[in-house]
Amino acid sequence: MIREATERGEFDDLPGMGKPLDLSDADDPDWWVKRKIRDENLDSSALLPMPLQLRKEAQGFPASLMDLASEEAVREVLDDFNRRVREAHLVTRAGIPTLITAHTVDVDDLVAQWRDLRRG
Repeated sequence: MIREATERGEFDDLPGMGKPLDLSDADDPDWWVKRKIRDENLDSSALLPMPLQLRKEAQGFPASLMDLASEEAVREVLDDFNRRVREAHLVTRAGIPTLITAHTVDVDDLVAQWRDLRRG
């Protein structure tokens, strides 16, 4: 199958063709994941433990809510966030509670901040 694909020219325009492999970071067991994240400009926050993901998300409030058009939509996002924080508190790894936790947010306070940002 590889020979036939080569004969059809399916590998002719691949990036890096004819160049030596970059193995400078091959001693790191996760080198290929890190390179993929870098090369494709992927968001690596999904690799963080859930409490850290939630903390990072909370740090973006209220600015990350600016594109939402209504107070109802803002409340839905924040209620969903608080639900996920509560769920994360219930999840333990191998029966051992995590040392890093995220905290729920004050929905009314963030809605007020969102309103202020929208005004001006």
